[in-house]
Amino acid sequence: MLDKIHPLAQVAVKQPESAILPASAASEAVGAARSTQQLTAKAARYLGAGQQGTDSTQRAYAGDWKRFSAWCEQHGAEPLPAGVATLILFVTDLADQGRKVATIQRHVAAVVKAHRLSQLASPADDPNFKAVLQGIARVEGKAQQQAQAFTMAHFKRSVRDVPQNGPKGLRDRVLLLLGLAGAFRREELVGLNIEQLRFGEEALIVSMGRSKTNQTALAQEKAIFYSADRGTCPVRQTRAWVQLLEQQGRTHGPLFVSLHKGERLSRKRLSTTSLNAIVKRYLGGQYSAHSLRASFVTIAKLNGADDAEVMNQTKHKTPDMIRRYTRLDTIVQQNAGKKLGL
Repeated sequence: MLDKIHPLAQVAVKQPESAILPASAASEAVGAARSTQQLTAKAARYLGAGQQGTDSTQRAYAGDWKRFSAWCEQHGAEPLPAGVATLILFVTDLADQGRKVATIQRHVAAVVKAHRLSQLASPADDPNFKAVLQGIARVEGKAQQQAQAFTMAHFKRSVRDVPQNGPKGLRDRVLLLLGLAGAFRREELVGLNIEQLRFGEEALIVSMGRSKTNQTALAQEKAIFYSADRGTCPVRQTRAWVQLLEQQGRTHGPLFVSLHKGERLSRKRLSTTSLNAIVKRYLGGQYSAHSLRASFVTIAKLNGADDAEVMNQTKHKTPDMIRRYTRLDTIVQQNAGKKLGL
């Protein structure tokens, strides 16, 4: 294992300058090492900003790039620009560590992005590298575990089981109802602010900010509709929660907050981890916060909604993603045998 020093700098410190390079050349070597380290650090910052995704996406890409840079430093390789062989060995190492194919692909995407932001050719474009990556996917690849979808009957039963008294029960009902009706991602749901809600006669309109599919924070809205069943009506339940917040003097800021003992409202925004725990508590351990979004797509498709209608709420860009999200037991739910009329 090489010392964590740029190769040129290693040469400069191992032997007297007179034995290898003139003073000016040695100085240039040290300067080159510093320059490379500085560029690598800057690339990490640019990568996070250039990705222009959600905060979690930016952190993931920046973290992946730093991991690649550290790996290169340990193995005496240049991270920027990186050689094809360097990237091949890096992804092979990740595969040997048991990293998921999706994780490896995300690391590659970070390396590609860093090179493009620096206007450098990407080693990932090389045919040999592409062949290696395909090989890893075939040998090590496993189907991504997807969040399970629930039925509407199960969902309604679960919501009715949520305690009816106290702020905690009301908050948790609204989380479940609004999460499903709005097809929110977990980060979007806990990231909502009171001022993003606009109650109308026909629907509750939620103004959306930056998200995974809205990276530049263009104006987007979701419509949440009234339900005939007041106990499972997402609009009425959300209005009741907002009124409770207003009684506490809260007219702006986080819509969903954690609670102190005695069910006293805190000022701390609810975390995605807490949201996930709430979903599991009421809907079952096999479900996650993402099941709310996946179930919206599945239930809507079973009820005859077309892709355009679903995409208008989920804000997906392509129908392909809708088909990926649909959790249909196709052998039973979508089978012409039902139409034989026997």
